[in-house]
Amino acid sequence: MALEKDYNTTRNPLVLKEYGRNIQKLIDFVKAIDDKEKRTKYALTLIQLMRQIAPGGNFTPESEQKFWDDLHIISDMKLDIDSPYPVPELKLLYKKPEPLIFKSHKVKLKHYGRNIELLIQKTVETKDPEKRENAIIYIGKLMKTFQSTWNKDNTDDAVIIKNIQSLSDGQLDIDLKMVTENNLFEVLYKDKGRSSARRNQRSPRSHGSGRSQGGGRGQGGRQSSGRNQHHRRKN
Repeated sequence: MALEKDYNTTRNPLVLKEYGRNIQKLIDFVKAIDDKEKRTKYALTLIQLMRQIAPGGNFTPESEQKFWDDLHIISDMKLDIDSPYPVPELKLLYKKPEPLIFKSHKVKLKHYGRNIELLIQKTVETKDPEKRENAIIYIGKLMKTFQSTWNKDNTDDAVIIKNIQSLSDGQLDIDLKMVTENNLFEVLYKDKGRSSARRNQRSPRSHGSGRSQGGGRGQGGRQSSGRNQHHRRKN
């Protein structure tokens, strides 16, 4: 009599792979039991097995309910037992999440980012002339800093002012001569790599020169002592 071969392609697909096929077979076996009290007793044993298979050991009321929910899900909601938790609804299990709504805003000058546009909008709403001018100077510093990360050459202050005018729809402006003479748009965060490179260019201390000289003297001393001993033997 030939044995029947059991291939994965002929088996029923696993409902929850984390519990394995043996748990699924045991649940199918429990479903076929006629006595409800006996089915409930076997279901409690299955829950204990599922606890051992599940990763981690911190069991909470939520995780305990999850085991019972998984038990019903694997049984295709056809396991009639006295469960301590309500049977999960199929509608909730297969309900698709609502799509996320992303805000779509077109940034005029992408290398500055959206935050610069928000700062400019806030500055446009500022009524105090002194605060308005200080805000424009701060925005100019930020924009020049961002420009320096993309362009290592010095960024012209006139370009920064023109960009501020463009992003504010012509509502913000500052005198170019005042900015250049007082260096108002100085970069906020200077390149730290240059200072570290300068430190690395310092000449290292010559530690090995003394040792090599000392070793040479030691060898010379041993050689001279050897010659003296050879001279004594001849005498």
